[in-house]
Amino acid sequence: PSAMVWLWKDHTAYAEAEKITNLAAKQRPEYLAKIGGVYSSEWFWSKILHLQKENPEVFDTAYSFVEICDWIPAVLTGVTNPDKIKRSVCAAGHKAMYNDGWGGLPDEEFLNELSPKLGKVRNSLYQKAYPAEEKIGNLSKEWADKLGLSTNVAVAVGAFDAHMGAVGAGVTTGTLVKILGTSTCDIMIWPNKESIADIPGVCGIVDGSVLGGFYGIEAGQSAVGDIFLWFVNHLVPEKYGKTQEEKFKNLESAAEKLAPGETGLLALDWNNGNRTILVDVRLTGLLLGQTLHTQPHEIYRALVESTAFGALAIIDRIESNGVKINEIVNCGGLAIKNAMLMQIYADITGRPMKVSRSEQTPALGAAMFGAVSAGKEISGYANISEAQKAMTGVSKVYEPIQKNHEVYKKLYALYMQLHDGFGTKSGAGNMYNVMKDLLTIRDSIREGKA
Repeated sequence: PSAMVWLWKDHTAYAEAEKITNLAAKQRPEYLAKIGGVYSSEWFWSKILHLQKENPEVFDTAYSFVEICDWIPAVLTGVTNPDKIKRSVCAAGHKAMYNDGWGGLPDEEFLNELSPKLGKVRNSLYQKAYPAEEKIGNLSKEWADKLGLSTNVAVAVGAFDAHMGAVGAGVTTGTLVKILGTSTCDIMIWPNKESIADIPGVCGIVDGSVLGGFYGIEAGQSAVGDIFLWFVNHLVPEKYGKTQEEKFKNLESAAEKLAPGETGLLALDWNNGNRTILVDVRLTGLLLGQTLHTQPHEIYRALVESTAFGALAIIDRIESNGVKINEIVNCGGLAIKNAMLMQIYADITGRPMKVSRSEQTPALGAAMFGAVSAGKEISGYANISEAQKAMTGVSKVYEPIQKNHEVYKKLYALYMQLHDGFGTKSGAGNMYNVMKDLLTIRDSIREGKA
């Protein structure tokens, strides 16, 4: 298994991530400043260090390491030699601490301090990384034959699915794109000719990671849809249905009839740790306010609300550091399939929630990059902006309901009290009021409905 693909959500490298963070804080603070202040177990160097500890044979045998978003475009063009793969600045900048400002990847001295063998890994990697508008070649004959396409098809540099999805959803300056699925990625861009503050807790501010000429800003939540799936698969009884699909449908039908605050429940969305803004995979989920009368659909609604509160914490962190959000566009499975969730997100954030017209925004974004890399004479598009104007749009808008937002403002204050109390050293304090306040809100809502 150590010689196979490692998924980002594998958090076993948390100790290695902490080691990287501590060393960088002492010796290379600039490395951390551009990635939110903490290096994550979800990222490149943590996983390689963990491999060295867990399976030194595979580590010593390996020639190099390649991100899947770099590997697939290379294979499509007939390239499998790691030395010849054109690497993406998206993966390099957000996950491997690549930055042109310090000469690319972390320096060999720093890596050797982490492990005497890690500097050699750097020598097997790359000196330069590229934005996704860049063409790396054409479809190889082997893959052209397999796919029934022409070898004239252009192949662009790769990028992560979320960043491609943001482009497919029409990201522009001032737009926050939320890619809502098993986890959530939040993507924004900022002109690279303008200064931008380092934002604590984000997953990087990287020049060219989303679009050339712009800084890409990435944040997100390590589990969203995965939390709902865990709940349905393990804790929801058959009275809500026998299949997963039936359970989700009936839970949503019952949960959407509930008013904000009516359940008396409050949850923390940390079942797979916290990606942003705390960057701590050793945090776990929490559900507060249960009584002997609590029903599964009430818990389901509280879990949905918790992910929306987590989303609002990210919005607040981004805007408090000088990046204005003018609109929010949502894409991904949850945005398309779960109307209740989208309305709750609108009510909690107090902002309209737009849904992208395309149901496959990462594929659409990738197609745009391929088209632009092919050139205007072939594709008709000279740049991504032209392609977005032709291919993107909004299918639906969920408007916030003000009376719901007012209740959620009270609940969000309690959420942040739990967030800071359990998630930060400085925030640990007296939380005696939380349960009592939840009951007070619950009782007032129920009295109003009677």
